[in-house]
Amino acid sequence: MTILADDAVRERLEAAAFRRLMLHLRQRTDVQNIDLMGWSGFCRNCLGDWLHEAATDAGALLHRLAESAQDQAAERRIALSAEVAEVAPV
Repeated sequence: MTILADDAVRERLEAAAFRRLMLHLRQRTDVQNIDLMGWSGFCRNCLGDWLHEAATDAGALLHRLAESAQDQAAERRIALSAEVAEVAPV
């Protein structure tokens, strides 16, 4: 019997690995979401979405960022994109 055959142990190990991944990503602020997406096929936002989906499936309430904060972030990205387009037109 392998250690991963025990569901409780497997879940604890997966949770520990997830926490380690989150810590690593928090410490590596030099790694941009677009870089992470390009190399791995997922980004920090994906992890948050997956966590939210798992919480929903489990019947737990997990709050996302307030819509206003998301809207502000989207507006900043749009403004930055517009600035880049002005500097280096396509």
